[in-house]
Amino acid sequence: MTSSSGGAGDGGGLYGEEGTVTGQKCPKGLFGTFCKECPIGTYNDVEGSNASLCTPCSLEILPNRASFIYVRGGVTQSSCPYKCISEKYRMPNCYTPLEELIYTFWGPWPFALLLSCVLVLIALLLSTLRIKFVRSGSSDHTANAIERQSHHHLPYLLSLSEIRGTRAEETQSHVHRMYFMGPNIFREPWHLPYSPPNAIIEIVYEDSFNRFIDEINSVAAYDWWEGSVHSILSVLAYPCAWSWEQWRRRNKIHRLQEFVKSEYDHSCLRSCRSRALYKGMKVGATPDLMVAYIDFFLGGDEKRLDMVAIIQNRFPMCLIFGGDGSYMSPYNLHSDMLLTNLLGQHVPATVWNRLVAGLNAQLRTVRHGSIRSALVPVINWIRSHGNPQLEFHGVRIELGWFQATATGYYQLGILVVVGDYSLYSSNQSDLSDRNHDECTRKAGAAAQRSLQKLHQSPYTSHSLQKLHQSPYTSHALSRKRTSGGINGGLINDATVKSLDIRKDFLYPLSLLLHNTRPVGLEDTLQLLISIMLLADCSVTLLTLLQFYWVSLGAFLAVLLILPLSLLSPFPAGMNALFSRGPRRASHSRIYALWNSTSLSNIVVAFICGICHYGLSSLQPSQEANTSNAKREDDRWWLLPTILLLFKLIQARFVDWHVANLEVPDFSLFSSDPDTFWANESS
Repeated sequence: MTSSSGGAGDGGGLYGEEGTVTGQKCPKGLFGTFCKECPIGTYNDVEGSNASLCTPCSLEILPNRASFIYVRGGVTQSSCPYKCISEKYRMPNCYTPLEELIYTFWGPWPFALLLSCVLVLIALLLSTLRIKFVRSGSSDHTANAIERQSHHHLPYLLSLSEIRGTRAEETQSHVHRMYFMGPNIFREPWHLPYSPPNAIIEIVYEDSFNRFIDEINSVAAYDWWEGSVHSILSVLAYPCAWSWEQWRRRNKIHRLQEFVKSEYDHSCLRSCRSRALYKGMKVGATPDLMVAYIDFFLGGDEKRLDMVAIIQNRFPMCLIFGGDGSYMSPYNLHSDMLLTNLLGQHVPATVWNRLVAGLNAQLRTVRHGSIRSALVPVINWIRSHGNPQLEFHGVRIELGWFQATATGYYQLGILVVVGDYSLYSSNQSDLSDRNHDECTRKAGAAAQRSLQKLHQSPYTSHSLQKLHQSPYTSHALSRKRTSGGINGGLINDATVKSLDIRKDFLYPLSLLLHNTRPVGLEDTLQLLISIMLLADCSVTLLTLLQFYWVSLGAFLAVLLILPLSLLSPFPAGMNALFSRGPRRASHSRIYALWNSTSLSNIVVAFICGICHYGLSSLQPSQEANTSNAKREDDRWWLLPTILLLFKLIQARFVDWHVANLEVPDFSLFSSDPDTFWANESS
C-alpha cells in the first residue's frame, strides 16, 4: 500500500480526501510510485518503493578516473557499474599503460627499487664482460705487435721509407714546415698563401710556386654536395654530421698527399734531384685532421754554403696546435717523429716529449668560447714549468696566435726559439726600412685592437729581443709582407685580452660537454656509466610508453625530433665501453655527443606535455573524481625530468672517462715543476 493525498479539484472543486492506492512493491533497483530506476550512483538491493531505499554506491571501489553509469532496470548490488572518464584509460583500474606496468609490481616505489636492482646486476655483468673483453683485446694487440716486430727481423727487401737512415736524412735536409690556413670545414677549406715564406724562397721558383698553390688549393677545396650533406645531417643528427665531416677530411688529406707525391711534377723546386725523385715536398696532418702542412726538404745537389745558410734559418720555428678548442677537437700539439728529431738536436727527446705531454694536458681544458680566461693557466704553466727547463738547453717557447684569415679564424701554436735570443734582433737594421713601424709596436695599442686588425699587419721575429724586454709588448712573428708567410702575434698576459671569441649555435653544448682533468677510479667510473646508461635506456622506454598513451602525434614528436637522437645513446655507449685500442676516447666522445643531442627530444617531451596537460587543465571539471584524475595526470613531467637528470649525470661521467683515457699520467697536472719533471723518463 502506498499513501497518497488527494489533489485539488478542477474548476474550484474541493481538495480530495486522503486515501490509499493499491499497488505492488517495486523490484530491486527501482523506487517510487511508478518504479523508476534509482539515481546514478545509488543502488537498491531490496524490494520496495520508498526513495530512502536507494543507497549511495561505495566510492572505495571507484577509481579516480572513473564515474558511475546509468543501467537500465537500476543497480541491485553495492558494486555499482562504472566506466573510465576516457576510452584511453584501461579497465578495471582506469590506469594508463605505464601505470599498469608499475602497479603490476606493487606500485611506484617497489617498482623503482626492483628496476634499480635489476639494472645494477646487469651493469655488473656488463662490467665483468667489458674487463675481460678489453683486456684480452689489449693482450692480443700487444702479441700481434710483438709478432710483427719479430717478422721485421727476418731478411727481406726494405722500402726506402722503412730504412732508418732515411729518417735521419729527412731530419738533416728539412728546411721548413708550411701550414695550411683555415679550419678545414666545408665553407672554409684549407688553403695556402701565394707568396713563398722566407725560409724556402731560396729553394723554389716563385712563379712556379704560385702555380702550385693554385693547383693544391683547388685540390683542397670541397665539392658543393659535401657541404650540403653536412648541413642536412647537422639538422637531423649532428653526430652523423661530425662523422661525415671527419670522413671527408680524411679523404681530403689522402687526396692532397697523393697529389703532391704522385701527380705534381715538383716543378717549383730548384733542385734537379728533388724534381726527378719527387722527394722535395711531403704533405702531413695532425691526427684530428684539423691542421695540415707541407714539409720542404733539400734535394742534396745544392751548394754547400747555401745548404748551411738554409738549415740555419729553421728557427724560430712555428708549431701550430691541432684542434679548435671544441669538445670533439681540443687544442693539442702533435709532435711527429720529424719534429722530435729536429728539436732533438737541441733538446733531449725525453725532455721534449714530457713538455709536449704536459702542454697537451693543459691545452685540453681550453675552450674557445672562453679562450681569454682559459689561456691564462697555459701561459703561467709555460712560464713556470716549460721555459725554465728548456732554457737550460738553450731553447725557449712562446704561446701565440697565427695565420688569421679574412673570416676571423686563427690558429694557436707556439714559437720555438733556439740559441741566443739577441741573435734575432741583430738583423733588425736590415728590416727597419720595411717594417720599422711594426718593430716598435707596444702592447697598450695591440691589446686594444682586434685580431682582424692585428693579422693585417706584417710582423717580424727579428723584434723578438725587444719583445722579451717588456711584458706589455705585443710579440711579433717573422715575415715580410711580400713573402706571404705566417702572420700573427705572441700571447701574454696583456695580449690575451685582445683575442677574438667565436660562438656558434652549438655553443650551449659546450656548457654541458667540456674536457676536464682526469679523476682516476677508471673501473668504478665505467661501472657507474654502465648503470646510468641502462637507467637512461629504461627511463627512455617508459617515457615513450607514456607519450604513446598521450597521442600518436606526441609519441612521434618525442621519438623523431631529432631523429635517432633519443635511442642512439645506448648503442653508442655500449660501443664506447666495449671498444679497444686508441679509438676508445673517440668513441666515448661520440657517445657523449649523442647523449647531448638527445636533450632536444626531452625538450620536445616537455613541450608536448605542457600542450596536452596544460590545455586539459583549463577545461572545467564537472565531477570531483574528474578533478582527482587531473591531479594525478599533473605528474607527467616526472619521467622527462628524471631522464634529463640522467643525461646530465652521464655527460659529466663521460667527460671524466675521456680524461682518464687521454691523460693517464696524473703527474702532468702537478703544480710543482720539480715533481712534473721528476717523471721525465716515463
